[in-house]
Amino acid sequence: MQDMKPILFRYALFNAVEHAGTPQAGTVLGMVMKNHPELRSMAGEMKAVLVQVIDEIKDLSPDEREDALYRVSPELFAQLHQKKEKRREHGLPDLIGADGGVVMRFAPNPSGPLHLGHARAAFLNDTYVRRYGGRYILRIEDTDPKRVDPTAYEMVQEDISWMELGIHETVYQSDRFSLYYSVGKELISRGAAYVCTCENDAFREMKMKKVACPCRMQTAEEGMAGFDQMLDGGYEEGGVTVRLKTDLCAPDPAMRDFPLFRVLTSVPHERVDAIVYPLMNLSVAVDDHLLGMTHVIRGKDHIANTGRQRFIYDYMGWDLPHYLHYGRMSIDGVVLSTSGMREGIQEGVYTGWDDVHLGTLRALARRGISPLAVRSAMVDIGIGETDISFSWENLYAKNKEVVDAGADRFFFVADPVEVTVHGAEPQVASAMRYPGDPKRGYRMIPFEGTVLLPAEEIRKRHSMVRLKDLFNVRLQYSGDTVTATYAGTDLKEARDARAPIIQWLSPGYGTLCRLLYPEGDISGVCEPVVQDLVGQMVQFERVGFARVERSDSSGLTAVYSHR
Repeated sequence: MQDMKPILFRYALFNAVEHAGTPQAGTVLGMVMKNHPELRSMAGEMKAVLVQVIDEIKDLSPDEREDALYRVSPELFAQLHQKKEKRREHGLPDLIGADGGVVMRFAPNPSGPLHLGHARAAFLNDTYVRRYGGRYILRIEDTDPKRVDPTAYEMVQEDISWMELGIHETVYQSDRFSLYYSVGKELISRGAAYVCTCENDAFREMKMKKVACPCRMQTAEEGMAGFDQMLDGGYEEGGVTVRLKTDLCAPDPAMRDFPLFRVLTSVPHERVDAIVYPLMNLSVAVDDHLLGMTHVIRGKDHIANTGRQRFIYDYMGWDLPHYLHYGRMSIDGVVLSTSGMREGIQEGVYTGWDDVHLGTLRALARRGISPLAVRSAMVDIGIGETDISFSWENLYAKNKEVVDAGADRFFFVADPVEVTVHGAEPQVASAMRYPGDPKRGYRMIPFEGTVLLPAEEIRKRHSMVRLKDLFNVRLQYSGDTVTATYAGTDLKEARDARAPIIQWLSPGYGTLCRLLYPEGDISGVCEPVVQDLVGQMVQFERVGFARVERSDSSGLTAVYSHR
């Protein structure tokens, strides 16, 4: 019976972790008998042992279950990870007309660094290009100088590199104005577009009444002359617009004779000397065609733009790409507005684009979130049209899968309170750097009679606590004063007393450490060896994963990632 318990424990853990719940006895027995046919004759005995195993696993937290599975069966842990990867990969529907390969694009505006909202489109496109083969184009959509931050050109490229996208070609729309002008002239010459000099308010009133403006009746020659006059600087900003002829009776007023070009002189462009600027629906349609896009994935807030761009495709006789529109993704807890972030940085509310309160990709990187985890989370969300809320817990779970194996464990004592332990002899605690893997080494933590304990645990007024990897301590309180007494090393006694396992360090041994949280910073002490791990991920036991950011004369700074 003792030989079968480890086997049952492994498969029960596998079942619990896979389904994030209590192990199902029938399923566990089925897996055991399938993989260990020699035990089939002992089904009755296994059922009795399995009851004990399930009771033990029930008491473990989800994190402890995953840690235990990794320790007792790295093979099953890897198998579980592979199953999750396959589910993620096949969670995206097949694309129509993609068997011969695809051409897809990620098209950010350089108004600031990329954030989680951008990551969805970036990773969905990248996943499909990897699945079907083909080309992935990064298109920097910088035709509006009012929305261009010169420093963002470099930031976007840095974020693309961090995401590890398989980009084959990078295109800047600011380099392609002559192409847009050429198509604009072609549309005018075909009688599909016209140069409108109506005042905006007057045109809007006519549009709402489904009435054509007088400019709509101009000849192609008149339209071409007007466009040339625009290019030669013959119009003031706001005094002229090139419009596409559509259906003036369309139910959506925004579809009626929408604009293609405008004159803009008040804001210079960083990369191009121009006064006539293409608007988004014209430049996007032209580039999607000329760059050979086979499939376009974007949010359903672009459905109206898809309709507008169809008019251009039809007039030019171009083949439409396949369009897919996904639902809105709300993201709670962080700031995503580029203008809001910039204003906050300028006012000193945020320390920079990587401030931990922001939803930028560089803020996630600073927190130790892996691009693989973000990719996995976005692919899980998929391209459904239903609006969803982004799950931080899902992202954190995926990040743990990526970083856990490489993150050594250490103690961090937040807001430390010094307590003398009566009746305890000086000694040295030996704690593994990684649970279940002695090859990773041990941390030798001295105890000399006095410990630093987390103030939060003191405030809970526990009667007994277990000092991790050391011994049990009984606590007594008199007002704000706490007295500690050595209570032996029996772990079962601590469990029976429901004593929490808490971190500790000796005064003078720990290193000052500031842990940056989105909710606010926490000061404390951590093991001094963490000073050697700048830039790496660690797990502060019973606290969570953190990325060690810097070490200087004032101590350590680490950025909290997640539990």
